[in-house]
Amino acid sequence: MAIFFNENKKIFTMSTNHSSYQMQVNPLGILLHVYYGSKICEQDEMGYLISYRDRGFSGNPYDALTDRTLSLDLLPQEYPTYGVGDYRVPTMELVHADGSYAADFRYESYCIKKGKYQVDGMPALYAAEDEAETLIITLKEYASDVRLLLYYSVFEENDVITRAAKIVNDGESAIVLNRVLSACLDFQYEDFDLIHFHGRHCMERQMERVNLMHGIHRLSSARGASSHHHNPFFILCDKDATEHYGKCYGISLVYSGNFTAEIEVDQVNQTRAVIGIGDYQFHYNVKPKESFMMPEVVMSYSENGLQSLSHQYHKIYRHHLCRGKYQLTRRPILINNWEATYFDFNEEKLLHIAEQASELGIEMLVMDDGWFGKRDSDYSGLGDWIVNTKKLKGGLKPFVEKVNALGLKFGIWFEPEMVNEDSDLYRVHPEWVLQCPNRKPGRSRYQLVLDMGRKEVIDYLFDAICSILDSANIEYVKWDMNRSMSDVYSNILDKESQGQAYHRYMLGLYDLLERIVQRYPNLLLEGCSGGGGRFDPGMLYYSPQIWCSDDTDAIERLKIQYGTSFCYPISTVGAHVSAVPNHQTGRVVPYHTRGVVASAAGGFGYELDLSKVTEEERRLTKIQVENAKKYFDLVNNGTYYRLTNPFQNQTYTAWEFVSEDQSEALVSAVITKVYANGATLIVKPEGLQKDALYQIDGKEQVYSGAALMNGGICIPLPNVLDPNGAEMQSVNSGKEYGAVQYHIVKCSK
Repeated sequence: MAIFFNENKKIFTMSTNHSSYQMQVNPLGILLHVYYGSKICEQDEMGYLISYRDRGFSGNPYDALTDRTLSLDLLPQEYPTYGVGDYRVPTMELVHADGSYAADFRYESYCIKKGKYQVDGMPALYAAEDEAETLIITLKEYASDVRLLLYYSVFEENDVITRAAKIVNDGESAIVLNRVLSACLDFQYEDFDLIHFHGRHCMERQMERVNLMHGIHRLSSARGASSHHHNPFFILCDKDATEHYGKCYGISLVYSGNFTAEIEVDQVNQTRAVIGIGDYQFHYNVKPKESFMMPEVVMSYSENGLQSLSHQYHKIYRHHLCRGKYQLTRRPILINNWEATYFDFNEEKLLHIAEQASELGIEMLVMDDGWFGKRDSDYSGLGDWIVNTKKLKGGLKPFVEKVNALGLKFGIWFEPEMVNEDSDLYRVHPEWVLQCPNRKPGRSRYQLVLDMGRKEVIDYLFDAICSILDSANIEYVKWDMNRSMSDVYSNILDKESQGQAYHRYMLGLYDLLERIVQRYPNLLLEGCSGGGGRFDPGMLYYSPQIWCSDDTDAIERLKIQYGTSFCYPISTVGAHVSAVPNHQTGRVVPYHTRGVVASAAGGFGYELDLSKVTEEERRLTKIQVENAKKYFDLVNNGTYYRLTNPFQNQTYTAWEFVSEDQSEALVSAVITKVYANGATLIVKPEGLQKDALYQIDGKEQVYSGAALMNGGICIPLPNVLDPNGAEMQSVNSGKEYGAVQYHIVKCSK
């Protein structure tokens, strides 16, 4: 049993295989958070850790009477609120009909049931009845008929606990939510580092580790999407925690819009972390007998460092968040025409790309932006999802049939959430965009944002997308979103309800995505937002892979993919081999190295003009395609190891995939800086069986797993790498950015 309630002591204990989470209802009915960490026994009462002291300027609840040691300003709480004497960052700011802000929730009841709770209208983890157990705790506001339902599901085998919450207004008057976050974690005695993942367009999820200071560290997005700039995931860990050692807590929000995460170290060195829907321009009215549900938070704890924490997230998201035909099966190896042609293409150009791709073993052609409406640049056409017959003269169906005849599947690009002013859609429905009254809207990429909170917009987009998907054999959709939101005002909402616009947008988007994936269960949907601007668990519920970044430079991708790996499975990462000089950085990287970096992802493909590659690069393409197929299961379903940190190791970056049964491994390394008369470089594999025997492809020698993991493998220096591929297709230009791969296989010798 994963959830246990001690009725006499009013203690709730939730346990996974290696962790425990405990709450206790105190005599005043306040739900305290007393423990989260390594597994404890069912009968353990961790409330003894709470220190009660009378501290100046930390007041007391009225019903504490003369007990001046009981203060909400100091107690570790499960869901702290604003206005009742706790001056740390709150999870909720609630305004009653009389204008008062106090929200004092006390324990009322609980229930425990098998299976997983659901989140109204939003993505969340799912589970069979025997894979999870759920606890629902009901709290009632002390002086009103407002209730708070706290949801917890325990995935015992995955070392994961999820949380969500719902406000229910059982009163006779409306209430207003100015801030309503999904979860809080209070720690009394920990001294943490914070690991978070910041960035920008073309440089997403850059791992940064900082010491927590007194005060508040805020991670957030007000851009209408989870954003390139902060990811809705962070880690609190011991200051000496490493990949293999130390306590680590992961907190991940399953939401794709604005978010707020705050971590505060208070006056007595306690740490509080909260996360949920962004509180910028958030103002939600909850009418009588209505409710508001908050998105899900996925928490995981590791006592053995960052590596184990990542493995726990990879497994839970791959098996209990991603869905559909391509959740675990191999995706087609594709070529996208964007960097090859941009807007300048026609049927002949695309068929020429498809012909060459077919010869090289590539399996799908994806037609990117520019195939619809009047669309020869960024300035027009968005919203008009009608085939441009000047580019595709016979229309979509005969063109797709020609692509299929070459042995290729076909995919297509959409940006449904956006519209150009120079479009038929905008001319007919200018009221459908988010735009403040009597103001000219801000533009970005010369496009405006449709109000996805309007049902007629969702219905129009669903019909338009289905019309295209039904017209030809389309097996893949790249779903893009290429600007941050501004001027967020919905003309279907009154002035008191404008604070709902951002969240209503997300609910509309989720509704549209769900309708699409239900109608087309065999469709491969890839998420995208200018690359990785909406790389979050919410989108993974609909699209099992996301375009990792618009930056296709293989060397910069090392850091981007490294940061992404802390939370997200490799199977969800889209990565392509692109042209050089690279279109974002101008860097020239060997073709083999570009292939090695792109193959460290689940969505492998190409982003270049195949008519401009050399014969040697064509040969390498065939090898890369064969290897992508050969190692798909190992890469996508194996265990991923970060062998180096590219933010610290300036010489080379290495990573590894190990099969679940430890029978094989694939070690990759990219040299990122070359030194004259350089030192020998060694990479040490992980995850092998110590006493098993292994061989490296192409070598006769047999090694024990212990020898390989403790001794390592010598990486040839760039100026002595064999250009004919003595290692597994190891080709290098003899300069910087060389790459090697080692396929390690268990043997019986």
